[in-house]
Amino acid sequence: MSRLDIPVRVAEQVTQLGHRIRLARIRRGWSVADLASKVGINRNTLTALELCKAGTALGVCFTVLWALGLDRTLDGVADPDADLHGKALEAARRPSRAGKPRKASNDYDF
Repeated sequence: MSRLDIPVRVAEQVTQLGHRIRLARIRRGWSVADLASKVGINRNTLTALELCKAGTALGVCFTVLWALGLDRTLDGVADPDADLHGKALEAARRPSRAGKPRKASNDYDF
């Protein structure tokens, strides 16, 4: 999927994330080279992440957030307990009542 194929809302969120990462880096007084070195990536890769270039690996993003001390902010991302829509769909597929318990053929066998 190219950058043009993603929904506008998703593109906006990706852009916001890149800006937030850049702001966090600047607030810490780290250069691009400093943070890239801490994470073990190329400066160009970090710059691509901050500029929201398509194709930047998700692992790179998570590792950069970890280096910035922001990895705990990921705990709520796609949290199954917060997925109300998914929970509702799952509940709708459950049987409405339990079946009658069946006796095993050897229930009265001593």
